[in-house]
Amino acid sequence: MTPTAVSHQIRGLEEHAGLVLFERRTRKVVLTEVGAQLYPVLRDGFDAFADVMARLTGRRSRAQVTISATTAFTARWLIPRVAAFRALHPQIDLQFQASDDVVDLDKAGVDIAIRYGIGPYPGYEVAPLFADRFAPVFNPILKVEKAADVMQRPLIEFRWRRRHPDNPTWARWFVAAGLTETDAMQLLRFSEESHAIQAAVAGQGIVLASLALVRDELKAGQLVRSVGPSIEGFRHHLLTRKGEGSPAVEAVGAWMRSEAAAMT
Repeated sequence: MTPTAVSHQIRGLEEHAGLVLFERRTRKVVLTEVGAQLYPVLRDGFDAFADVMARLTGRRSRAQVTISATTAFTARWLIPRVAAFRALHPQIDLQFQASDDVVDLDKAGVDIAIRYGIGPYPGYEVAPLFADRFAPVFNPILKVEKAADVMQRPLIEFRWRRRHPDNPTWARWFVAAGLTETDAMQLLRFSEESHAIQAAVAGQGIVLASLALVRDELKAGQLVRSVGPSIEGFRHHLLTRKGEGSPAVEAVGAWMRSEAAAMT
């Protein structure tokens, strides 16, 4: 479309909605606050529409598989393994949708979703990946030698999106360790799990972390695990739509299950 045609379409949308989407200045336009809210919705919607249409019409020259997972799982478990996947399946492209919100696979154009919890997940094909355990980990500069030393260092925690009595929290760990929390303990709180882990790597305190998600840092010595118990988390599950498993989706799923099995 020409710029003039686009301009007419935008003005038609503004008149239809009764909203001003752009502030028109000399030789340029700037999104209004309303326009800024609408833009990502339209962008993501059209992108999802294009992906689904391409999949349905088979016009992709290369297979593409879209994976939805939490931000932490994507950054710390999936991304480090991408090179290995490419070596095995160079003909398949991976696309990641990292979000802590639960997505509808059909509406979001997602082929595989990783869900963390106890389930069930009706309406989907479900394959368990691995169970999780949580333990205090920290930069070795903090020199935590016994479980009780944890109480003398800043504690790092992150917010769980969904409240559940079995969430692996510091309160649960202290009970398992036979210790009692006190008001004098220092807390550093984050809204996102990856940020909490990175703060621990930087030596800012001790985080109660998924041992699966800090495996690389533990191997590299950037983090060490404290003396004391680990507590059980939930299980990661691999979800796909029933009866819609393309060869590419099946290949990605089999690879992820193999990677998960190799952790045990």
